[in-house]
Amino acid sequence: MNIQFEKTIVTLENYMIPCLSKTLFGFECMGCGFQRSLLLIWRGHFMEAFYMYAAIYPLLILMGYLIFTRFYKFKNYTKGINWLSILSIATIIISYTIKQL
Repeated sequence: MNIQFEKTIVTLENYMIPCLSKTLFGFECMGCGFQRSLLLIWRGHFMEAFYMYAAIYPLLILMGYLIFTRFYKFKNYTKGINWLSILSIATIIISYTIKQL
């Protein structure tokens, strides 16, 4: 079963979308590492996923919150969306800046 799982992961790696910015200009964009980070989470390597793309966890929490609020609306749910969006964007910008140093 583990061999089949690894074959699936290798197959997914073959279909990853290459970064256009990195391909054309030679430097990473603010989204570089997202796909690889998702794949690392799928494999169970949570710390490596964070090091690959630090904004993965705020973005996953935001996506989960958006799906939850799609079905269950509650008072001031938009404030949660706004705060999680700000947290995600700030994490993306800060981690990108640190990578560039």
